[in-house]
Amino acid sequence: MASKQLILITGATGRQGGAVARELLASGQSLRVMTRKPDNESARALAKRGAEVVQGDLDDPSSLRRALEGVWGVFAVQNTWEAGVEREEEQGKRLAELARELGVKHYVYSSVASAHRKTGIPHFENKWRVEEKVRSLGFPSWTILRPVFFMENWLTPSFKPAIDQGKLAVAIAPDTVLQMIAVADIGRYGRLAFEKARELNAQAIDIAGDGMTMSKAAEVITAASGKRVVFERAPIEQVRQFSEDYAIMLEWFDRAGYNAAIKGNAKKYGIAPTPFKDWAHSVDWR
Repeated sequence: MASKQLILITGATGRQGGAVARELLASGQSLRVMTRKPDNESARALAKRGAEVVQGDLDDPSSLRRALEGVWGVFAVQNTWEAGVEREEEQGKRLAELARELGVKHYVYSSVASAHRKTGIPHFENKWRVEEKVRSLGFPSWTILRPVFFMENWLTPSFKPAIDQGKLAVAIAPDTVLQMIAVADIGRYGRLAFEKARELNAQAIDIAGDGMTMSKAAEVITAASGKRVVFERAPIEQVRQFSEDYAIMLEWFDRAGYNAAIKGNAKKYGIAPTPFKDWAHSVDWR
């Protein structure tokens, strides 16, 4: 891949797209980033680093066509929790179809770890169907990345308020090991997927950085934050009231769980995974 080949990043002001964009810009890559709000702070920061920022909406085919014009590669990501399961699938398939129609040579799709394992989790199953669409379109090359649970999730409103009260409240069993990944690692794999497009063609890679029980995770957060945090198993029915989809995922964590090859990937792809301890000490828990 030459730096003059233009790459489009969707979700560029979000976590995954933003991480991939920053990695590619650091390597001197020509980048176009798509966002619904080109004037927001994240988009302006990417523009200052040299990215071309364009307005686009995953539900608007005409804006997608404009964003895809003249593009060599695409990093595609959609958000279940924003779009919903059915709409996310429509968005994922629409973008892939338009990219193929407009001559994109290398397509990188961010799915979810274990999407291929018939989990029964709605927002895993829909990503599998998008994967199948990508595979069927006949791109000259494509790569699928499948990240596990984000370490950054602990900083979201779903978990951080309880952590502030000294509780890591998660509706999974005490002995369940949860694999996690720092979003920065997704960015590094995204960069690799473009830099080694030929070598990684037709590969789907489950990626993770660390794995541990929630009791151990609470110990790590305690050490990093300087405030005592203990694991407390939340009632699954409480989660189900918020989201049946999310509850099904947590039950699957207990029953099966992710199985990304952390050490094997590090050896094969040359990307050292970020341990949860290192990530936890790098963020501000205040």
